[in-house]
Amino acid sequence: MSIQNTGRRPDLRHPLKRARGLGSAKDGTGHFIIQRITAIALAFLSIYVVGLVIAMIGGDYAAMRAAVAHPANATLLVAFLITTFWHAKLGMQVIIEDYIQTPGLAAVSQLAVIFICVLAGLASVLAVIRIALGG
Repeated sequence: MSIQNTGRRPDLRHPLKRARGLGSAKDGTGHFIIQRITAIALAFLSIYVVGLVIAMIGGDYAAMRAAVAHPANATLLVAFLITTFWHAKLGMQVIIEDYIQTPGLAAVSQLAVIFICVLAGLASVLAVIRIALGG
């Protein structure tokens, strides 16, 4: 390797050191970990929600409304809804990044997923809060 005298000092850093902080590898691990945490939370919360629904089979509207209005049930239902839409957003983000190569379409798709997940999540959480507060 010859170093020409260009007035600049040669870059002696290792190529890996130059590459750190660049590109999509910047926060992939964090995304992976959050997706796994939401999956574990959903495993437990789904068991709870399915149990609640099974317990209410054959009940009337007033009984179901009273069950959802209980503070513990309302809290766990809201946690389930938030975790579900967050996990869905993370999963769709990975699918879009992996399979849509057109940058414009990928950006629009990502924005659509975020918008839909936030809107559906807010509507769901507000429905549970409205039932819990008796509105």
